[in-house]
Amino acid sequence: MSKRLLLVVAALATLAAVGASTGAAAGHGRAAFAAWRATHWSALAGRASLVRTVTVSYRAHDGAARTAVVVLPRWYGPHNHPPIPLVISPHGSGIEPAANAHRWGNLPALGPFAVVNPEGQGAHLELYSWGSPGEIADLARMPQIVHETLPWLRIDRSRVYAIGGSMGGQESLLLLAQHPHLLAGAVSFDAPTNMATRYTAFQQLKSGRALQGLARLEFGSIPRVNHEAWADRSPLFYSRELAFTHVPLQIWWSRRDQIVVNQADQSGLLYRAIVRLNPHAPVLQFVGKWRHTAEMWPTRGLALALARIGLIETSRI
Repeated sequence: MSKRLLLVVAALATLAAVGASTGAAAGHGRAAFAAWRATHWSALAGRASLVRTVTVSYRAHDGAARTAVVVLPRWYGPHNHPPIPLVISPHGSGIEPAANAHRWGNLPALGPFAVVNPEGQGAHLELYSWGSPGEIADLARMPQIVHETLPWLRIDRSRVYAIGGSMGGQESLLLLAQHPHLLAGAVSFDAPTNMATRYTAFQQLKSGRALQGLARLEFGSIPRVNHEAWADRSPLFYSRELAFTHVPLQIWWSRRDQIVVNQADQSGLLYRAIVRLNPHAPVLQFVGKWRHTAEMWPTRGLALALARIGLIETSRI
């Protein structure tokens, strides 16, 4: 385990506000995860191919033809198909679904579970949906879309999760806020949560002007002209809904992110708002100094996130 991730895990045990376990039970959990990680390191590092992908087609909210990449354990298929959990994993801005699927490595085989990586469609743009209402509605349809396109894939409907990084984290948070009864858990990595301030912060990026132009096209305005349109896509403005979903949520954010800058006022602010509204909300924050979405990989924080949310059983080693 990396030094940075060890610091995150150790810090988590001291956060009384998130209701994390302490004492012997917490120590046992960390030891069990470390042992599981060591046992499965070859698979986590991609030294074997334990998964396969299937590409399916669907119609987006506006009728556009879109694809989704489904990652499955290699052994899973029409003749061996027990019910398994499903992860809905929206991609980051400008990222193709196949690239997002690659982030999962062999983890679906270690669950086991399936991951659907939709191409997505915003109000006007394809890979820059930025939490458009139509895109969130499409994400909520993913279990049904997967069922209709792969009828042999049996989804455990009580174990559907949303997990994504950057814009994908933003859309995972919005999916949880707007469809809490769909999900058994959600994880966001380095997500923007206030799109109005995100628009201003684009100026700090090398491609900032281009991103601002894309955002104006997708949102239909600049923030000061139509603040409500930007708030509708901002998880921060759904703090109350997120505080009372009663669904386990993890918020991962970095103090040194150079893409979603000033994350203390993005994901960090959302976490503080949730626990202020409901100190008993089942929300955890993981804070570190990693590069943008660097922890959303099998050998980094993603495996720990899955273990904490119950998609990986680390006691079975």
